[in-house]
Amino acid sequence: MTFDWNLAKTFLATVDEGSLSAAARVLGQTQPTVSRQIAALEDALGVTLFERTARSVVLTQSGMELLDHVRTMADGANMVSLSASGQSQSIAGQVRITASELTSAYLLPPIIADLRKRAPALDIDLIADSGVKDLVRREADIAIRHVRPDQPNLVMKRLRDDQMNFYASPAYLAEYGEPTPAKMAGHQIISFVDADQMLGYLSPTALDVTRDNFRLTTSSLLVATHMALDGLGMIVAPQWITQTHPRLQQILAEIPPFRVPTWLVTHSELNTSRRIRLVFDHISDHL
Repeated sequence: MTFDWNLAKTFLATVDEGSLSAAARVLGQTQPTVSRQIAALEDALGVTLFERTARSVVLTQSGMELLDHVRTMADGANMVSLSASGQSQSIAGQVRITASELTSAYLLPPIIADLRKRAPALDIDLIADSGVKDLVRREADIAIRHVRPDQPNLVMKRLRDDQMNFYASPAYLAEYGEPTPAKMAGHQIISFVDADQMLGYLSPTALDVTRDNFRLTTSSLLVATHMALDGLGMIVAPQWITQTHPRLQQILAEIPPFRVPTWLVTHSELNTSRRIRLVFDHISDHL
């Protein structure tokens, strides 16, 4: 092949749309770019493909003779894509994914539902656990973590940074009032880690908090969320939580948000597995 396939796509778009400007819109390019690509294709092939007019382009005889061949090329490219899609549909076997309970409950179900349509023969085992599973020891195939892994032989990708804020339910605010950084006495922050550890996290902030503000703890941020919905206290949660629970209201906006990274991780050996690679890329694209 003596020319770039992308130039052939530009040629087809120009034929189908009838003008350089219309082809540029379809391709998401500028008209001068499309014009240069057509000229480059004509130079590579040594023929004139279009006669230019003020508002449109007209195929030359040479262009007409080449059109069917270029369409055949496009059909072949489409068949490659369809064949690859068919291969992914036939991928089978178990893939174990581990993520926090909050991520597992709210973010992953629609992603897995879409994955099931693409690869229905996969067996997905979702391990909802805030603990760190050992991928080297094969406790899971893919992990979604909020700290950067430091084990060797891992493939990782930083997907996003979530913004964490303080939230409370209307019932809590009605009973205890709106908290302020300087007036936290009598308020409860539901901790999803050890209370002293949570106090240490918040000590650098302007919050006037003591151990008395952490009388409610749980090992699960998902459980903490439901405790907050029942008016038991405030929580620190990702900003997207309000999409699922719009009753939760952001409070203490004076405190700068906390930034929490999300890492997608798998073992380097598993990265060569077609089913692992499919699930890894699918989660990456959606999350």
